[in-house]
Amino acid sequence: MKAGVKLPEVTFHTRVRDESIEGPNPFRWEDKTTSDYFAGKRVVLFSLPGAFTPTCSTYQLPGFEKGFADFQAEGIDAIYCMSVNDSFVMNKWAEAQNLENVQVIPDGSGEFTRKMGMLVAKDNLGFGARSWRYAAIVNNGVIEAWFEEPGLSDNHPEDPYGVSSPETVLAHLKTAKSEVAA
Repeated sequence: MKAGVKLPEVTFHTRVRDESIEGPNPFRWEDKTTSDYFAGKRVVLFSLPGAFTPTCSTYQLPGFEKGFADFQAEGIDAIYCMSVNDSFVMNKWAEAQNLENVQVIPDGSGEFTRKMGMLVAKDNLGFGARSWRYAAIVNNGVIEAWFEEPGLSDNHPEDPYGVSSPETVLAHLKTAKSEVAA
């Protein structure tokens, strides 16, 4: 991926809270498209190997969550976390992380991730097909800046983290803003 590339159009199968549904599981299915999430907005999208995994849950997701106001100050409308997990898992992870700012996007079948060229095998960890870790600044559905961890490959023995960190993405936004102002 690189700057200037339009995101692939796919349908995400999500579960959303619906207060009109009684009982212990007040959620309904709602299909959302790439356009629903990205059209007319400037957002940060970051994708990671899996919900509830150590690096994702300890550093990357909490960093974006805590830094949301800083991202807004740099012209970001929303921050999305994507993983090749179903909506049930992503919603429970969002709940466990007490998310208020970052929205989760379930790519349960990996269709978006595959079309982005970021679907990798993680059979060495018992995960199956998952996303390689990356982040992007996306403006109206078009990639403005791309942050991909090094070593993209199937069954990589490590889980690189740094290039797609909230700190790196925010630093890029601040630098880009400074360069425009100069």
